[in-house]
Amino acid sequence: MGQNRNVRKPPFDPQPVILHGKTIRVEPVGARHVPSLLKHGELDAFRLFGTKRPAAWSLEALADYVTSTLEFPNVISCAMVLQESGDAVGMSSFLDIRPADLGLEIGMTWIAPAFRGTKVNPECKLLMLRHAFETLGCERVQLKTDLRNVQSQRAIEKLGAKQEGILRRHIQMPDGHMRDTVMYSVVREEWPAVEKGLLSRLT
Repeated sequence: MGQNRNVRKPPFDPQPVILHGKTIRVEPVGARHVPSLLKHGELDAFRLFGTKRPAAWSLEALADYVTSTLEFPNVISCAMVLQESGDAVGMSSFLDIRPADLGLEIGMTWIAPAFRGTKVNPECKLLMLRHAFETLGCERVQLKTDLRNVQSQRAIEKLGAKQEGILRRHIQMPDGHMRDTVMYSVVREEWPAVEKGLLSRLT
């Protein structure tokens, strides 16, 4: 008997979720994460953010920022939490969720300086990409960054994402600068190779 091609897929409906890794877990961000985010992070991490950023590096300002991310439309904001200590050391989000196209973006990512270049970012991306492709059924996951942010571009390329091009004068920054945005993506057929690469980095 041939395969039933009319099997209905579950609806594409991303919701807040907890994703467990060996080094970190990715979980919905909230007020409880603010003290450790403040302790480990710094305002400069948001320097090239095209979205809202904390007004200052204080408990009140960071709490306001975290609360505001929960109100962004079409965004699921997450904290990166160390499994061993329970400290939150960064944030990332599912955003630009497009159910009709089975696509979304992973972005609004920042990591505390002491944890850059460690297993935190690759494991975060492994967990989020795996959830996107294997649980949600994504066909495409995009990532983007400021053209001036060479460190971010190298990190995205190291994940195995493919550069698609540059959107010129794409976003007006708070200081008035018109940002050029570098676009990347991973599509379903590429996910197994991307996953293998991330697992290799983590072992």
